[in-house]
Amino acid sequence: MRVTVPDVRLGQGRSVVAFGGGHGLSASLRALRELVHRRVVGDLTAVVTVADNGGSSGRLRGEFGVLPPGDLRMALAALCRTDDWGDTWAGVLQHRFAGDGEMNGHVVGNLLIVAMWEQLGDHVRALDLVGRLLGAAGRVLPMALSPMDIRAQVRGLDPLDPESLTTVRGQVQVARTDGVIASIELEPSDPEPCPEAIAAVDAADWVVLGPGSWFTSVIPHLMVPALREALVRTPARRAVVLNLDEQAGETHGFGPADHLAVLAEHAPELRIDVVLADTVSVEGHEAELEQTVKALGARLVVADVALGDGTPRHDPHRLAAAFEHILAEEPAAAGPRG
Repeated sequence: MRVTVPDVRLGQGRSVVAFGGGHGLSASLRALRELVHRRVVGDLTAVVTVADNGGSSGRLRGEFGVLPPGDLRMALAALCRTDDWGDTWAGVLQHRFAGDGEMNGHVVGNLLIVAMWEQLGDHVRALDLVGRLLGAAGRVLPMALSPMDIRAQVRGLDPLDPESLTTVRGQVQVARTDGVIASIELEPSDPEPCPEAIAAVDAADWVVLGPGSWFTSVIPHLMVPALREALVRTPARRAVVLNLDEQAGETHGFGPADHLAVLAEHAPELRIDVVLADTVSVEGHEAELEQTVKALGARLVVADVALGDGTPRHDPHRLAAAFEHILAEEPAAAGPRG
């Protein structure tokens, strides 16, 4: 079913929790920030993957034993207010040092967040204060409070036995694998949950999963037991935003329906209400996608949400229009659903 996205204006702001990490979550947050300014969204929370082991984040994690701050930083930058103050601080937050010294590759925002953690000894309070400095349009929370690694079972890495499974450990290594990912787990398997993230899910009208790196930014949230339980029990409606294309390494050869299939395999008890896909991205896959969405008991919304410049990136304004249409549905708490 193709849905034309109308110009909808709501009288009451929704409470939305968006899950993911990296550039995918940033795209969702920029779109939802627009709806905060238009009072379509009244309360916005980002719950962010914290399993990165590469780059500046990985170096800080290894040296200080802290959560990797990079995806949290990107979420905060995406929520910066859209004026000179917000634009300036978003630029500072994302500034990466060059040169040949030890600071090469470090990002100002990562250093700021780690400094606040050391000063305050409280992950959530520190992120809230950084958000206040930036004039962020929402709250940014980690999906867990203890460092973790992603461990994947990957098929096709052994040339003598292509069907055998090989364990690949680490977010960067999983994202760049040459094999086919069969499943992922977290190590440790039961990381300390963030209570504020669980409370946000319990109180939400809508939760949004994706877009983003499917096995290293989206599905990991479902591997945190307490967070997974909250996502299953919440009265909120659940929306999944599909990626615009396959991703080298993680989802090579995946079509739109394959993304939903692996999501369902990792969390079969999670109910999905709406699946949002891009018009061009689903061309040639419509029948399979509609069948998969129907099997999940969800509704398919197809809209023009891509940037349209040849890159697999979402356009924040088009994505905001699609979100506004989806959020126009009554939240689950308003009454029973079929």
